[in-house]
Amino acid sequence: MTASLDSLTETVRAIVGEVLSVPAADLPTDTDLREVEGADSIKVLRLIARIEREYDVELEDEDVFGVSSIAEIADVVRKALETR
Repeated sequence: MTASLDSLTETVRAIVGEVLSVPAADLPTDTDLREVEGADSIKVLRLIARIEREYDVELEDEDVFGVSSIAEIADVVRKALETR
């Protein structure tokens, strides 16, 4: 069963909010994570690891580091789920 893109986006948004200590409701899906206060490379790696555990996938570094928004990360997860 593959989660819908909307469901993936909401889960990614919740994880991002938790890891970056920002209310998820304050994070539009087009938010550039590099511009969120407190977002550094360690926190970004931590949130990617949480997303990978949540969906039991391994995301390719070039896919993850080529995107910057919640919606783009959700799309990378969706593609990973489709190919496993």
